[in-house]
Amino acid sequence: MARYRGPKAKIARRFREPIFGPSKALEKKNYPPGMHGNARRRGKESEYAVQLKEKQKAKYTYGVLEKQFRLMFEKAVRSTGITGEVLLQLCESRLDNVVYRMGLAKTRRGARQLVSHRHITVNGELVNIPSYQLKPGDVVAVREKSKSLSAIDQSLSSNEHVYDFITFNKASMSGTFVSVPERMQIPENIKEQLIVELYSK
Repeated sequence: MARYRGPKAKIARRFREPIFGPSKALEKKNYPPGMHGNARRRGKESEYAVQLKEKQKAKYTYGVLEKQFRLMFEKAVRSTGITGEVLLQLCESRLDNVVYRMGLAKTRRGARQLVSHRHITVNGELVNIPSYQLKPGDVVAVREKSKSLSAIDQSLSSNEHVYDFITFNKASMSGTFVSVPERMQIPENIKEQLIVELYSK
């Protein structure tokens, strides 16, 4: 499946946020990309443009393409609860995202690669589908043969984030998806209501 493989700094500058992690380019040029740079006069964005930008930001953040994102939104609509929050919860429950949250990879792109290259197990079984939806209680671990990967060691050594909805043991390189996170537990700066309004038109 195709993924965005273009300049990450360009996307970060478009949204003025470190979508793919810390960006030196964003620190130096905290304005949208373009040949005229910061000198370009930008009019007020339309309501549609603001909503579309928020959807694009969410898709880039979680590394999800339009078809998958739309399917998750439709699933969120059918679910009980606030649609926007459920949508983000579905994104957070993806296997690649949980692998990233556990600190096994420095980026979601790296986490997706670990999953697709068969380095990750769920409840003791190999799973190579990054979009696999985890359920509370599922145990995610690095398979035995992959525990010596230097990329995983480097990521774990620099990981300082702790999330209430996940437990993780560095020694065993395994953790549990304890619960579906509440909105306040999701750190992403995404205005999910704008996405709901866009799809509801």
